[in-house]
Amino acid sequence: MNTRKIKGIQPFSAFIEACWKEPYSFHRFIKDIIAGITVGIIAIPLAMALAIGSGVAPQYGLYTAAIAGIVIAVTGGSRYSVSGPTAAFVVILYPVSQQFGLSGLLIATLMSGIILVIMGLARLGRLIEYIPLSVTLGFTSGIAITIATMQVQNFFGLKLEHIPENYVDKVVALSQALPSFQFSDTLIGLTTLLVLIFWPKLGLKLPGHLPALIAGTSIMGIMHLLGHDVATIGSSFSYTLADGTQGQGIPPILPQFVLPWNLPDTHSFNISWSTVSALLPAAFSMAMLGAIESLLCAVILDGMTGKKHHSNSELIGQGMGNIVVPFFGGITATAAIARSAANVRAGATSPIAAVIHSLLVLLTLLVLAPMLSYLPLAAMSAILLIVAWNMSEAHKVIDLIRRAPKDDIIVMLLCLSLTVLFDMVIAITIGIVLASLLFMRKIANMTRINTSSLTNNENSLLIVRITGPLFFAAAERIFAELREKSTDYKTIIMQWDAVPVLDAGGLHAFQSFVRDMGKEKHIVVCDIPFQPLKTLARAKIVPIEGQLSFHATLPKALAEIEGDCQST
Repeated sequence: MNTRKIKGIQPFSAFIEACWKEPYSFHRFIKDIIAGITVGIIAIPLAMALAIGSGVAPQYGLYTAAIAGIVIAVTGGSRYSVSGPTAAFVVILYPVSQQFGLSGLLIATLMSGIILVIMGLARLGRLIEYIPLSVTLGFTSGIAITIATMQVQNFFGLKLEHIPENYVDKVVALSQALPSFQFSDTLIGLTTLLVLIFWPKLGLKLPGHLPALIAGTSIMGIMHLLGHDVATIGSSFSYTLADGTQGQGIPPILPQFVLPWNLPDTHSFNISWSTVSALLPAAFSMAMLGAIESLLCAVILDGMTGKKHHSNSELIGQGMGNIVVPFFGGITATAAIARSAANVRAGATSPIAAVIHSLLVLLTLLVLAPMLSYLPLAAMSAILLIVAWNMSEAHKVIDLIRRAPKDDIIVMLLCLSLTVLFDMVIAITIGIVLASLLFMRKIANMTRINTSSLTNNENSLLIVRITGPLFFAAAERIFAELREKSTDYKTIIMQWDAVPVLDAGGLHAFQSFVRDMGKEKHIVVCDIPFQPLKTLARAKIVPIEGQLSFHATLPKALAEIEGDCQST
């Protein structure tokens, strides 16, 4: 089999390395089965809860975990990643599903997959390295706050006809609806939440999601005996099969091949250039968030296992998954950090574990669909509240506020606020721009000059050592300062040994300085490193007799200057 990299991209790299290049034994297969079942138990309730949070029926989350989970595991670049619906996408998917319906959401998912494949082919897999921690923490914490706010209605069983899209209006509407809270829903939500919080302290290997749902459902049963109605998946969602069969809850069938633009939907959707254009910003947001989350997940898994992922192949795998899954009714998918970490802890050795997890989801659809319809919505909301809390990484936010420089704190708080109040893409864009500007200011302030002077009877020399990059943000200030210091000197010797970079802005400032000094002063540049020397040569900067000269070292420059010099 030819596994040669093509332009830095190795197709199916994780699957090939884990199951082909390395011997795949029966013992490894058993470990992958155990890990896959463990992660599947976690993924099933999460997939349904995230689908509901995204504004669609719960089965579409299961379809996503099943189909995208298999495609991405086989084609991606990280052997331990488990992909499916994730909490980060909820804030993007919900507005799309409300405005364009399920068909619009699936088409946006398809478009995001194409964008991800293009990003992988363009070798943008190192994208995560250029996003500062303050930006990442800011928008993930903002997403967590938004997700938590969206769960208030189902957690307390509030009666709301319409939830506003604007966050502030949403908080106001939920606050006004608090008097309508239902005791039964609230008790179910609290019970589920408490089990999820305290279950890890028991030290058991079984994930807490299943016991929490069982506890919440048990409380629902008691509430029914006492005559209280509780909102469940079955009472809130219905389906119609291709043969006209109708039912409540989750259909007990495998995902069917469908054309995303021809789905029966409550929203009237007509595919056209105008709708595609309207969906493009959301698709770009999905692709960017999917790239960031999947690459971040892969980096975390590398740290846990000592293995290395293939970033460009991972982007292509994520793209392929999001291209295929809409044709089976699945929504946007990406690598899930919590599920992937659980996969590693459960002993996974290859992408086969993620495939097993997806097969378990498919089996659940066939066997347990009627039982899943009895799950209370308040319990699903409690699961998402825990997901939002874990996603917020509050301990990292607090640590950054306590220990990080002021610039990083400002960037993080700005990204958090913009994510909550406006949009994740706006938050990331402004956050990266602001972080870059603050960083450039910091680097520019590090560029300094140190001066000393030498004189003889006929000449006075100013020796200047420039430390730091001569780039657009620093060069004008440095040469302006040098103009003031060189007023009383006829010869100016500049040492550039500590100048690592000379860019176009620095070159322009240097040329302006030489021109302003005129023929009355002699400028000597010495100890020029390779990059600045290459920039000068490319710009065809040549010596000017009596005005500009270049020397290899400071002693050679001094030797060329006539007269015996002594320290002043």
